Amino acid sequence: MGASPPSIESVCVFCGSSDAAAPALLADAAEFGRVLAAQGRRLIYGGGGVGLMGACARAAHEGGGDVLGIIPEFLTSRERALDVVETIVVRSMHERKQIMFERSDGFVVLPGGIGTLEEIIELLSWRRLDLHRKPVVFYSPDGFWEPLFKLLEHTVAARLTPPDFMDSWAVASTVDEILPRLDGRLAHGDAEAAAPTTTRVT
Repeated sequence: MGASPPSIESVCVFCGSSDAAAPALLADAAEFGRVLAAQGRRLIYGGGGVGLMGACARAAHEGGGDVLGIIPEFLTSRERALDVVETIVVRSMHERKQIMFERSDGFVVLPGGIGTLEEIIELLSWRRLDLHRKPVVFYSPDGFWEPLFKLLEHTVAARLTPPDFMDSWAVASTVDEILPRLDGRLAHGDAEAAAPTTTRVT
């Protein structure tokens, strides 16, 4: 019998923190949290109880999953940190992202706004600089992330980004596709490298 394919044990989820998000997106986030719990995978997330991130974390916790939130102190009230899951309170956004990176084996990007864009662009920038090879999957229902992909393709066409950068992630269009795509990235060569040091908070 052959060896089992590699799988991601700790999944970092970047996503929106707005309660005004479409109900379908909130439901998808909750469904993904349930999937993580059912498969025994740890959820690493931004620590808040609002929006898609709150829906995902709450569902994972209620499903018996292991959940770790990392949140800056100044956001504990605004993003209503969940007190039912393990939470690390940090000093800054940089420290939050650093710990989320270090504790995770792979990354899933659900729909989100400017904060989610900031997180994933920094993560992809680290990838471009060969600071990591951790798998990244965008969940893009109804083409949600297509405008971002088009922008990145534009930078490639302008010869400002190398063409192979567009292979730095996979895309899932349904919740059920997300983890198989993430594991598939690992099986095809994405692997953990040293954590970036340029943003480390001391």
